[in-house]
Amino acid sequence: MAKRWLAIIMITLLVSVTTIGFTQLAAADAALQTGAWTANYFNNPNLQGAPVATGVLPPGGINMNWGTNPPDPAVPATNWSARFTSVQQFAPGSYEFFLTSDDGSRLFIDGVLVVDQFIGQVATTRSFSVTLTAGAHTLVVEYFNGIDQAILQLNWIGTSPITTATPFGWPTATFGPTPTSTRIPPTGLPAIPPGAMTATVVRASVLLARSGPFIGAPVVGRLQRGQTYAVIGRDANAQWFLLQLSGFQGWAWGYYLFINGNEFNAPIVGPFTTAGEPSASTGIVVQSQAGIRLRAAPTVASEQIGRIGWGEILPVLGRTADGGWYQTNFKGTIGWIAASLVRSIEGDPMAAPVTG
Repeated sequence: MAKRWLAIIMITLLVSVTTIGFTQLAAADAALQTGAWTANYFNNPNLQGAPVATGVLPPGGINMNWGTNPPDPAVPATNWSARFTSVQQFAPGSYEFFLTSDDGSRLFIDGVLVVDQFIGQVATTRSFSVTLTAGAHTLVVEYFNGIDQAILQLNWIGTSPITTATPFGWPTATFGPTPTSTRIPPTGLPAIPPGAMTATVVRASVLLARSGPFIGAPVVGRLQRGQTYAVIGRDANAQWFLLQLSGFQGWAWGYYLFINGNEFNAPIVGPFTTAGEPSASTGIVVQSQAGIRLRAAPTVASEQIGRIGWGEILPVLGRTADGGWYQTNFKGTIGWIAASLVRSIEGDPMAAPVTG
């Protein structure tokens, strides 16, 4: 009788364990089918061995700032790694991906390595452009944290004039000014000074000129394939170029341009040249690398007075003595932002006056 009951107990345990295992697999499979991200965490920085913890990221996808805390109690606070996997639905067209990490990260699309920054570093953003067919595509992000802050974010936007997929279930984003019944007409061709460096549109039928050197800045003009404009300046990486249009200036993405000359000979021009930001008196400019809370004082305990999106261009008006916080003007509101969540694109933030 005792052996009979023991056998029944063992069978019951086996069925329970099997059921739990199938439940976990079903949950992971469901996550992949719905565009969610599954996560596997490792207790070493090299993704070696079996994961010590697994899970599904919350809605919003990969937009993580763990600070100095581990993502799971089974994971050490330093020298850990993770692999995040998702199947996302895309409309056909061109996309630009932005991968930000502190420390290292890699991005694979359908098994192809497209971004590789698996090195120790402060929060750094890499971008990559790719054309995707309609349907499901598998995305894999590998990440490791060495010491101190742990940050990982992945975003993408459609760069061709088509209806783009809405990552993570977000509403379809509209970039640039709110659409109206009046469409921005094609931009006329201004006179080009003799000997000026020029840019000709070669990789797009219609190229949007923007008010700042980043996708998401308001559209100020429409350039046609084959049209040529004088180059007024560039960003620090020679990826965006400031062009002299008809009576105004606008930024265009260099991928779509043929530059007649060495593009690095163009002067580096700050984004506030076209934005006309009056508060950029220090000449120091940063760009947000995450969604940031604008606070009334330089401390996380301070009241939130604004919400700054990814990619915003911000002037640095001042800083704390240790450089951990920057004072800025965001849409007319003076406040403080964490220095670790922005990157300098013009000037040295540590040269700003100590104001807090």
